[in-house]
Amino acid sequence: MAQFINTKDTLVTDAIDGVLAASGGALCRLDGYPHIKVVCRADWDKSKVALISGGGSGHEPAHAGFVGEGMLTAAVCGEVFASPSVDAVLAGILAVTGEAGCLLIVKNYTGDRLNFGLAAERARAFGLRVSMVIVDDDIALPDLPQARGVAGTLFVHKIAGALAEDGADLETVTAAAEKATAEMASIGMSLDTCTVPGSEKEDRIAKGMAELGLGIHGEAGVQQVTFDTAVTAMDMVLDKLSARLDGSAHVALLNNLGSTTPLEMAVLTHALATSSKARGIEAIIGPAPMMTSLDMHGFSVSILPLDDAGRAGLARAVPLAAWPGMHPLGQVAVRPLPDGLSPIKPIPSDNPRVRGIIETCCDLLIAAESDLNLLDAKSGDGDTGSTLATASRSLKTALDRMPLADLTQLFRAVGNELSQTMGGSSGVILAIFFGAAGDACANGHPTHEALLKGLERISEVGGARAGDRTMIDALEPALNALSAGFPAAAQAARTGADATASIGRAKAGRASYVPEENLIGHNDPGAEAVARLFEGLVTATQG
Repeated sequence: MAQFINTKDTLVTDAIDGVLAASGGALCRLDGYPHIKVVCRADWDKSKVALISGGGSGHEPAHAGFVGEGMLTAAVCGEVFASPSVDAVLAGILAVTGEAGCLLIVKNYTGDRLNFGLAAERARAFGLRVSMVIVDDDIALPDLPQARGVAGTLFVHKIAGALAEDGADLETVTAAAEKATAEMASIGMSLDTCTVPGSEKEDRIAKGMAELGLGIHGEAGVQQVTFDTAVTAMDMVLDKLSARLDGSAHVALLNNLGSTTPLEMAVLTHALATSSKARGIEAIIGPAPMMTSLDMHGFSVSILPLDDAGRAGLARAVPLAAWPGMHPLGQVAVRPLPDGLSPIKPIPSDNPRVRGIIETCCDLLIAAESDLNLLDAKSGDGDTGSTLATASRSLKTALDRMPLADLTQLFRAVGNELSQTMGGSSGVILAIFFGAAGDACANGHPTHEALLKGLERISEVGGARAGDRTMIDALEPALNALSAGFPAAAQAARTGADATASIGRAKAGRASYVPEENLIGHNDPGAEAVARLFEGLVTATQG
């Protein structure tokens, strides 16, 4: 897989120097490349307890991203997923430790324990006061005598960092770190493994499955489970944490393992916030990438009981972009729409023929969702089918409150409904179309002329004309032929839609940004939708 790197050998040093270059002078590094890669606070004066953490790279922004006021004093970086050497750790200790001493925060992996541990012994031989906390928050393997250290490590960074920044002594800082480590728990889930630079990606998670309890170095999870939705995924994670969630106040750290999109993370946050299994979780840190696993498509949840001291430490503001802060996890706040945006509710009325036509149109667009999405992927962002299908589903549920027996009010009501439920420019365009058609009906125009008036209005507002490779290429000829019946309109729409496949330069919509070779041979999705609508209406009315 292509990646934005230079060479595997310089990957980590290039990345560290990128972090330093963008730090505004807040960070510096020791002059020991490539074997010693230590990031330090540039303003450190050794008067307070120093906090040092680190480990293999590939978990960015951990650990260098959390070096700064109120968190780490230094981060010792290894190569990707490889522990830093004893000399590198010792260099970090010697660089930032004064009379107040230092605390090493170490994730529970053999290489990290050995290298940090031996470095601590050597530092003590220099007369330095050094303590070490081993973080083992992963509960994926409950019978494992040495649990892994994962995203819960960040709780320790933050709580211990706040105390150290306030001038607490080494014993106090160490005790708080040990308490947090003993009380927290973490577990992760992923839909895919990570890609280690220079290595073939392991393809072990089958389609439709997710891995529960995998490690931050791509280690296999405890089990593969069927993936259904974000809600069920979050519930499975919370089930594993349920023994620790006793209803008392807790904070949850919602961590992006690498390539989960912000949109997905927001959905997972909603799943967490609304789950009955999240007993006592009253605050959240994230969602954000904090302890990642390269490009892993997954998330993890870490929990920690909240006492006064821990709450104060986690809530303390720090000037670090990578730390998202702690916020209350509460109900969604909803305010009423302003009066000017609250739609006038029409008086419902029924007309079985009109209802049938609308339901047929909606069903046709719902059935065409996948086909239209595939077609739109050639010329746009691949969502035309979903946009139309979503609006159609909503419109079907709204029919009972529609004025189906009053065409003037019906066109306006349909326009209002689409403006609220249909995303993107399509919703606006169709709202204008039906609103103008309703106005034309009110002025005495017959249906086909009213619809043409709606078409004129969207051309005026949107700027598109026939020949611009939009839905107008099918809609205009169809409406011009509509007075002769649905079959004539369907034939005209199909001719217009198919003609768009030979238009290599779109003049409106997202397709106008797409090269000619992507467009030739493919119908415009909006025009295709119009053609399928009229063809479906022919079948429905003749059947």
